[in-house]
Amino acid sequence: FFDSLQDQFDNLEKHTQWGIDVLEKYIKFVKERTEIELSYAKQLRNLSKKYQPKKNSKEEEEYRYTSTRAFLATLNEMNDYAGQHEVISENMTSLITGELTRYVQELKQERKSHFHDGRKAQQHIETCWKQLEASKRRFERDCKEADRAQQYFEKMDADINVTKADVEKARQQAQLRHQMAEDSKAEYSSTLQKFNSEQHEHYYTHIPNIFRKIQEMEERRIVRIGESMKTFAEVDRQVIPIIGKCLDEITKAAESVDHKNDSQMVIEAFKSGFEPPGDVDFEDFTQPMKRTVSESSLSNSRGDGKSEPKFSSKSKGKLWPFIKKNKLMSLLTSPHQPPPPPPASASPSAVPNGPQSPKQQKEPLSHRFNEFMTSKPKIHCFRSLKRGGAGPEDFSNLPPEQRRKKLQQKVDELNRDIQKEMDSRDALTKMKDVYIKNPQMGDAASVDHRLAELGQNIEKLRLEVQKFEGWLAEVEGRLPARTEQPRRQSGVYETQNPSGVNSCAQDRESPDGSYTEEQSQETEMKVPATDFDDEFDDEEPLPTIGTCKALYTFEGQNEGTISVAEGEMLYVIEEDKGDGWTRIRRNEDEEGYVPTSYVEVYLDKNAKGA
Repeated sequence: FFDSLQDQFDNLEKHTQWGIDVLEKYIKFVKERTEIELSYAKQLRNLSKKYQPKKNSKEEEEYRYTSTRAFLATLNEMNDYAGQHEVISENMTSLITGELTRYVQELKQERKSHFHDGRKAQQHIETCWKQLEASKRRFERDCKEADRAQQYFEKMDADINVTKADVEKARQQAQLRHQMAEDSKAEYSSTLQKFNSEQHEHYYTHIPNIFRKIQEMEERRIVRIGESMKTFAEVDRQVIPIIGKCLDEITKAAESVDHKNDSQMVIEAFKSGFEPPGDVDFEDFTQPMKRTVSESSLSNSRGDGKSEPKFSSKSKGKLWPFIKKNKLMSLLTSPHQPPPPPPASASPSAVPNGPQSPKQQKEPLSHRFNEFMTSKPKIHCFRSLKRGGAGPEDFSNLPPEQRRKKLQQKVDELNRDIQKEMDSRDALTKMKDVYIKNPQMGDAASVDHRLAELGQNIEKLRLEVQKFEGWLAEVEGRLPARTEQPRRQSGVYETQNPSGVNSCAQDRESPDGSYTEEQSQETEMKVPATDFDDEFDDEEPLPTIGTCKALYTFEGQNEGTISVAEGEMLYVIEEDKGDGWTRIRRNEDEEGYVPTSYVEVYLDKNAKGA
């Protein structure tokens, strides 16, 4: 086809150079595509890694829900998805970019060779043409010279005045010029024939062959770039099934999300085992202020002379403190107001009103608080939070259901440790047997010490398992409740900062099963959610640490205070902690705070020592 472009050699050279430029441009395009694929894969991997749960963290525990497991599966599939884009980049680099780069180098060499042959053929035909022109000009010149010599001879021959010798000379000259013209004619004819032959060979053999090779080279280039474009699509198509599987797995994970199951897991994780409190009885303030405590309320009568029903052991251990926070806080803390100064005289008329007296007596509320604090599970004071102490070993600071789960986890963990120790012991026993049979391999006595250590460790772990299984059986009701030693009682109310809140109230349960206290509006005190280390025992009233005598009459009108009459003798259950208030008790049902300056305190020696 290129035979018809014999006179377009230069244009054909430009066109083939353009073809190579197109090929190099396509190579650059594919190379940039591979860089984009690698960058995209890297970003996908980083994105997947960013949202992966951190090991040994609370975040990892959240992935037990079906929705979060589906999200984790999505992250893993996105990681595989990124891997397929890396495969695309690798295949395009090896199958397209690398192959085409080598092919372009070969193509340039081949093109250079073909056009070098073409230029050589052109130079040869141009040389033949120049030789033909020179021969032609020489033949023309000799013919003209022969004509002039002939005309000169004829002129001399016709002139009678010219001598015979001159005429002969002119005749010889004319013959010589005529012979030279004949020789030039023969040379020109021969050169012309040679040129025609060379020209025919050039235009019908050499140049067509060169153009045919150039055409084949150009067609191979076109086919090659077409195949590369096809490979470009095939590389993408090859990973589509795997990408489809990744998307199918994401869809499968999404379909596995079970809202009912997740809700049940939340219930199992956070249920405390408490039973909600019953109705609160109506308090008739038209009658003497003596409240009757029902079985379903959050209080428990302790000796007011009436035979009232008591809590069963089950309900007593599973009461949930649904009490207003501010009201419960007032039970735990001394009055927020500073105590009034003592009156100028000891007469009742001289006593200032001081803190406002309550509209109702505080005995029932404090009574409720005592019952709440002594009910299971044991609830601990915030002072332990400030100290950052650890929780009790038996997890008795947790609600029943949470405690059962923690104990079960501890038992399982100890059993796993026992199994590891037993495996190590078995391995050492086998090693010892080998040493006994083959003394040259080692000393059998060298492993005895380690075997003894493992035996002791296993025995210790088994004792621990028995201990935790006992607590677990107690929680599950398989064994009677164990008797606990009385623990500190009044001490849990103490605080070093009078403006702080000595509160053991819990309004809600934190996700890990421990109790946390929301921020109080009055005190703005923030407490970290840590385990507690102080506990209240069941139905143990605060012990008396001394007695006191009222120096003045005090009408307790503020919530948490108690009214006293001048000269009255009462029990002291909590000393003044620096805030100006002393906690006293009249009887089992009546206790509260009075200004320290209003009473004369007589502490027991043993109480002081404690």
